[in-house]
Amino acid sequence: RGYANEMEVYYRKEDLGGGGAYYNRNFYPRDAFRDRRAPPMKEEIERGNVTLLDDFRGSIGKGRKWELADLAGSTVQFCRDQHGSRFIQQKLEFASESERSAFFEEVLPHAQSLMTDVFGNYVIQKLFDHGGPDQRVSLASYLVGHAVQLSLQMYGCRVVQKALEFASIDTLIALVSEFNGQVMTCVQDQNGNHVIQKCIEVVCETAKTEGPFLYMHIQYIIDAFKGNVHKLSTHAYGCRVIQRILEHCIDEQRDPVLEEIRTSFGALIQDQYGNYVIQHVLKHGRPEDREMLMGEVRNNLLPYSQHKFASNVVEKCLQYGTREERGTLIYHLTHGHTEGQASLLQVMVCDPYANYVVQKIIDVADAEQREGIIMEIRAHSSQLKRYTYGKHIISRLEKISGKKM
Repeated sequence: RGYANEMEVYYRKEDLGGGGAYYNRNFYPRDAFRDRRAPPMKEEIERGNVTLLDDFRGSIGKGRKWELADLAGSTVQFCRDQHGSRFIQQKLEFASESERSAFFEEVLPHAQSLMTDVFGNYVIQKLFDHGGPDQRVSLASYLVGHAVQLSLQMYGCRVVQKALEFASIDTLIALVSEFNGQVMTCVQDQNGNHVIQKCIEVVCETAKTEGPFLYMHIQYIIDAFKGNVHKLSTHAYGCRVIQRILEHCIDEQRDPVLEEIRTSFGALIQDQYGNYVIQHVLKHGRPEDREMLMGEVRNNLLPYSQHKFASNVVEKCLQYGTREERGTLIYHLTHGHTEGQASLLQVMVCDPYANYVVQKIIDVADAEQREGIIMEIRAHSSQLKRYTYGKHIISRLEKISGKKM
């Protein structure tokens, strides 16, 4: 735009590959722009209002190649930026040990604040993924004493989960122990519940290789649930933790939870969250739990099949039940009748929820059982074809049997 002296020029952004606005009172030696892609010198950036991050943003899509080393002195600022964070994550995957080490040394003093940052948390997670053992230990040390606070924060909870995956045994025990006395607070929190789930998963998986002594370090979670299993099973977040207990914990820890669930089968089967807990009982529970649950479903097959949430449980009974248990349910379906003398199958085929149960039965039935279903539906096909769900199931059975109904 004009010369300040023989060696300094006031450049527009468009000259540097950016927009048309002028840089605010920033003067650069003319030689620095012989290559238009070259960034302003660091000391010149510091003198004016242009930052290295501004230069980086302006170069996106312009073909300039950036490396982690180029961010020296500005790494934290890049970590907090959407584009900068994404760039760093990509580079960390393939960075050399020396590049990663230099980057780590600059970021580490700011690790705790980055853990709760909308973009910075992803960089910290990536450092756990690709950092060396010593770097992971150093990062984890910033969580110790702050695990609960971080777990209740939207972004911090993600970092805690990642740290649990990579923590040494001593650090894992230290982090998990911080939740003792805070279980119910975390379990019922939209962020904290994920961390409690991860504590259960990681401790139980680690115990398989490092020793069963680790199970005792999550016993306080089971103790906190005593007398609260039904309440938590019907809670949007609590039900998830109950499911993890059923999936991962040893029998001595699962059994007290299962005993409380058994007293509430009917209510939980029909609950929007509790039905997921019941599905886990079918998959991970004891044989006596499954048997009791099968009896409950068999005795209420029609109302449960017609229920929005309970119908999911009926489908899982058909999926996880033994051959004999499935056979009993299918027989009850094909031979049972309502008080109005309509067959259960006829009613269920036309129901918006029960029709999915019928489809599951068709999937799991053997040839003889499926033939019984076809005969029952064929007897009422003209009536069933009036209903959307009925037409769908008839069409499916026609494809299976190769015969028109």
